[in-house]
Amino acid sequence: MITFSHPGVKPIPADGLPPTPAPIRLEPHYPFAHPPDNGATIEVAPGIHWVRMPLPFALDHINLWLLADGEGWTGVDTGYALDVVKDAWERLLPAHPLRRVIVTHFHPDHLGLAAWLEAKTGAPLWMTLGEYATAQLIHQQVAGYSIAAMLEFFRAHGLDAARCDALAQRGNAYARGVPEIPAAYRRIFAGDEIAIGGQSWQVLIGHGHAAEHVSLYCEQQKVLISGDMLLPRITTNISAFSSNPHGDPLAEFLHSLQAFKTLPPDTLVLPSHGRPFVGIHDRVAVLEAHHAERCQKLEAACVQPQSAAELIPVLFDRDIADPHQTMFAMGEAIAHLFHLEHAGRLRRMVEDDIIRFTRCR
Repeated sequence: MITFSHPGVKPIPADGLPPTPAPIRLEPHYPFAHPPDNGATIEVAPGIHWVRMPLPFALDHINLWLLADGEGWTGVDTGYALDVVKDAWERLLPAHPLRRVIVTHFHPDHLGLAAWLEAKTGAPLWMTLGEYATAQLIHQQVAGYSIAAMLEFFRAHGLDAARCDALAQRGNAYARGVPEIPAAYRRIFAGDEIAIGGQSWQVLIGHGHAAEHVSLYCEQQKVLISGDMLLPRITTNISAFSSNPHGDPLAEFLHSLQAFKTLPPDTLVLPSHGRPFVGIHDRVAVLEAHHAERCQKLEAACVQPQSAAELIPVLFDRDIADPHQTMFAMGEAIAHLFHLEHAGRLRRMVEDDIIRFTRCR
């Protein structure tokens, strides 16, 4: 049994500046050279089919998975609510009738068409409570999950009026990607064993990217459906949110990664973005080094008090222009600053109603 316990998180050491980690350049092995065409599938393991759907962002695709399940199929994630995605599902469903849909987490590219698929096929939604509740709170714009709360949070961390206005003008973009959420769902718990097509898939719960993110591991086939918890090339977004203004989501994420180290090194990882890959232990090591390096850069930049907005160029070597990317960049910057604060390496102060961070020594 592999477990993701909720962390009694241990932040990075506070006893002086650690050396900058040596760059790690480990390339995963990709068994499949090309992704499937829109509305088609590729079998990546017996009874496991890879589907790719488009997204309207710089990250232009999401991988979905269809698992043979008796006379029907279990789907993992649904895609963003776009007509082109619905059209692709229309082509898939005759040969892949759905028995249920498991959604890894609340983000719109994963949950977006769950209600549409349920209405069309009768396939019920399976999800964790944390993800289902978060989806409802954002969709309904409740309290700390509203656009107004996010903007207040970002302003407090130094985001200028122009970029805040651009975010405000987007409105509730989440509801466009997820126009409807099923009124009921079947709750998934950590450690559950879900029988799919005569095989057992263990539910692994990860934190940091989302509240109760589901990954699925099949020991018989040595296959991990990692969702967004483990991606082959890009790094998972780890953001702080207005509803938890003193949390440490980066520590939660790094803690969650430890369970992947217990899986066999030849595990086939099926991520939500990018191609399926082998090299799970190396990829975890790369991610750990990446976040350590980012923390090192932030700490070095905070000789004088700095806000999260002022530190975006330290974390990102590209122009962060559009509101969608600004939202992720601010969330990432704040999350890393919170992590350093929890470690006792930075302290926060408020100057002119702006939260800034400076080194403790």
